[in-house]
Amino acid sequence: MAERTPAQAAQNNKRNGRPGTVRPRRRASAKRAAKPAPEAGTVRFEHIRKDPEVLELIEGADLALAAIGFTDHGIRHIARVANRAMNICRDLGLPARDRELAGIAGYLHDIGNTVHRNRHAQSSALMAQRILSRMGMGPAETAAIMAAIGNHDEGDGEAVNNPGAALILADKSDVLRQRVRSSTPMLTRDIHDRVNYAATDSKMDVDRPGRLITLNLSIDTRVSPVMEYFEIFLGRMAMCRRAANYLNCDFSLVINGVRLL
Repeated sequence: MAERTPAQAAQNNKRNGRPGTVRPRRRASAKRAAKPAPEAGTVRFEHIRKDPEVLELIEGADLALAAIGFTDHGIRHIARVANRAMNICRDLGLPARDRELAGIAGYLHDIGNTVHRNRHAQSSALMAQRILSRMGMGPAETAAIMAAIGNHDEGDGEAVNNPGAALILADKSDVLRQRVRSSTPMLTRDIHDRVNYAATDSKMDVDRPGRLITLNLSIDTRVSPVMEYFEIFLGRMAMCRRAANYLNCDFSLVINGVRLL
């Protein structure tokens, strides 16, 4: 019998699966087990409200706007908007999860101001997606919040879901003296400062049986005439009316006890 060369011996070992040989690689399974999606409702408003990254982004956005002369968009504004949006959902008897999502959207709706004031609604929505994904929110709820945030600006937004409609009403109604940063608001030429400083009280009432949402404002006309309010906020009030209509409600504006819308 002819003697085998080392190369022939190694080839024979491979065929017989002997030690020192290279075994064939196992085939990967055709389908890997799908990772279960997070359950709806696992990310709560309280998680967002206490998240360190969210709080830092809110502060950063407010600092950026302060540098260019905007009214307060910090935690006081954010908290008022979130709580008012949640209360609107509650008072209208909307699902409890809609209330949570409205609060979450309220807390995240202005973080895009860290990027730029223009198109900040869309920037905020994209930044919110990353945060919510990190926290384990499912894609359906994340999409709902992104749509609500991305559509909250009166320049190009519209109510597209219940949390979004509540966010619009809460955000556009937040005109209040406490939002003014100027130390001399009554002397400023900035109409936004004057109108906000003139607003000494702002309340939103929801009449569920009558399907009516009413914004009640008290305005000190010695600081700013009511006409100046409409000069800068008429577009926002029109957006509030459309948002109320989305929720199957009418919208009313009452200033100093007089119904104007």
